[in-house]
Amino acid sequence: MSILLWSLGITSIFSFYILYSPNPFRNINIPSKHPSTNDHQHQSLFLNPKSPLRVITPKQDLHGYKECDLFTGRWVHDPKGPLYTNWSCPTIPDSKNCRKHGREDVGYVHWRWKPDKCELPRFLPKTFFRIVQGKTMVFIGDSVARNHMESLLCLLSQEETPIDKYTDKEDRERTWFFPSYNFTLKVLWSKFLVNGDERVINGSSSGVFDLYLDKVEEKWAEKLNGLDYIIFSAGHWFYRPLNLYEEGKLIGCVYCDNPNVTHKDPDFALQRVFNASLKYINRCENCNSKLLTIVRTFTPAHFENGQWDTGGNCNRTSPYNNETPEREINLDNSEWKFRSAQLEAVERAKNEGEKRGKRFGSLDVTKAMFMRPDGHPDTHWDNRWMKGYSDCVHWCMPGPIDVWSDLLLAAMIKAGDF
Repeated sequence: MSILLWSLGITSIFSFYILYSPNPFRNINIPSKHPSTNDHQHQSLFLNPKSPLRVITPKQDLHGYKECDLFTGRWVHDPKGPLYTNWSCPTIPDSKNCRKHGREDVGYVHWRWKPDKCELPRFLPKTFFRIVQGKTMVFIGDSVARNHMESLLCLLSQEETPIDKYTDKEDRERTWFFPSYNFTLKVLWSKFLVNGDERVINGSSSGVFDLYLDKVEEKWAEKLNGLDYIIFSAGHWFYRPLNLYEEGKLIGCVYCDNPNVTHKDPDFALQRVFNASLKYINRCENCNSKLLTIVRTFTPAHFENGQWDTGGNCNRTSPYNNETPEREINLDNSEWKFRSAQLEAVERAKNEGEKRGKRFGSLDVTKAMFMRPDGHPDTHWDNRWMKGYSDCVHWCMPGPIDVWSDLLLAAMIKAGDF
């Protein structure tokens, strides 16, 4: 038993560094907006696409993509590349700046998500600002939620450099402000969305959590007043030993060795958590009557040849395609169960929300990101605490994560905000 607790403790410590992405904004570099000659040469050597993309704006083809399934498609070559670079984004976090930390290939930024039956418009900062002018958007979730906010921040900074308004002592909460548009962008750290307490044994962290599935975390619940958009996400922290409670009673556990407690899969806990969180939004009396709550579905890690602590890496340089047999999507995988749990929770919230005037939507990015093993930092990250370990959970910037903001803008337009 002592060996098990020691192992869980070590795992908890390393997981803390992998998933918390500590202080990504503390050492912000504001680099030159002009990349080196070598980088222009690298980009010019990229292969020509088989089918060029037609760049459209929402106004040009609004009806076509409003009725389209944006989440079923493929990645296609994109010679234009990202809207920003490692040199043009003043807020890019060190831990996601893969080029700065030695990544030499540039092909991974030259792919674009192509829905099967329509075009996905490129993200346009001016269009986004037109929608959110005078409003507030908050990302609530773990470090991957923060990764999403960081990507959006870089995209928007190409139109206006934001003002850093607030950070808490632990750098877990952050507020940015765009004065020209009176737009506020926030991130609130919440690894489980509900109350989760780590058990401490003999003064040491155990890696085992008590999770209260029906009690949302106050640190985000008490800050809903005045919000116009909420982007919810969570998942990676559910791959831990969890004791599950509802109404104060132990109802089961995840990854536990207690024979007297009902064993549950991680997606069971995840679905209960999203049900509780979205129900709380639905019952919120002080919330904005036009509040739009969007759930981003789970995104997989891509460790190969081991896990993060056993030599696993993610050093591929191109996406999987739809015909890649080695990466067939298995609906029994926990990642797909997480996705299903989240989408079911959204549908349940929609049904209740129709009676209350609340709005809910989803960004179903799971399939698209399954196909991008090339988009993670791997060893090209600010890993001064974990020399030699690969980050195959978070995403390089710029990189495939930027499509989440393309889809977010589309979701806002579909919701009638354009």
